[in-house]
Amino acid sequence: MSAPTYAARVNEPGNPQRLIGELVRGADPVLSFEFFPPKTDDGERHLWRAIRELEPLHPGFVSVTYGAGGTTRDRTARVTERIATETTLTAMAHLTCVGASRAEIRRVVGRYADAGIRNVLALRGDPPGGPGQPFQPHPDGFDYAAQLVEFVAGLGGFSVGVAAFPDVHPEAADANADAENLCRKAEAGASFAITQFFFEAAAYFRLVDRVRSLGCDLPIIPGLMPVTNVAQIERFAKLSGTPVPADLVSRFHDVAADVDAVRELGVEVAADLGARLLEGGAPGLHFYTLNRSTATREVARMLGLTTPA
Repeated sequence: MSAPTYAARVNEPGNPQRLIGELVRGADPVLSFEFFPPKTDDGERHLWRAIRELEPLHPGFVSVTYGAGGTTRDRTARVTERIATETTLTAMAHLTCVGASRAEIRRVVGRYADAGIRNVLALRGDPPGGPGQPFQPHPDGFDYAAQLVEFVAGLGGFSVGVAAFPDVHPEAADANADAENLCRKAEAGASFAITQFFFEAAAYFRLVDRVRSLGCDLPIIPGLMPVTNVAQIERFAKLSGTPVPADLVSRFHDVAADVDAVRELGVEVAADLGARLLEGGAPGLHFYTLNRSTATREVARMLGLTTPA
């Protein structure tokens, strides 16, 4: 007897994993969380504590990232599988083009399918040398995220998500070219997008307007990162190319010496941004948790944003 297809394996009876592309088109906004694979035993304890503390909020889904340059692929797969099989949560796996052949990507996708995972975020990924360095595809791999999307979507049974950039991808010629690229990923089979974190609601709505003007109705979930560490957010913003408004930088520097005040301000800023986004029609909010739960839980509860079990 031949092995079951990907579609059959991820749609087995009793599999609780929901399709995110369908979920985000529902009437209620979707709450979701992102984690990263830990490098140490202590880091793993922090991760699972955060997962268990956030699980009662009944998020629509959670995701686990790849490390820079496609590193941590095995740890990402292992953590994602554990979430899918050992918790009540719907898990979304990350997948990048970096350093991987088509055969290797197929094996990773098959591993996800075996664990009942039905959702994949397909990314080109940052070059191993870091942002700003030229991207070198694997000789038997993919050059662009749209190609990876088409490949995974073609296997059947998966809801494929992609990245979006309210402040425009650093390598895009301009905002219109960036929106056109997002639409190409939708045409290739993407059913939803999640944005890089950002700090101004207007940037998100401009992105949505550009995409809609091109006739693309891809749901775009805004990504938020509650600031709890001033130096950390400045470093992340530099790496991602995300501008931090000068007035916001000033507000955080005014309280930088007080850890509790920084966290309180971070929660306030994220809750205000989240409220503006939801009022404007965003299909949900995706939180970059940094494997910590407190600030994210506070923001979610301030917004009254939970998904019924």
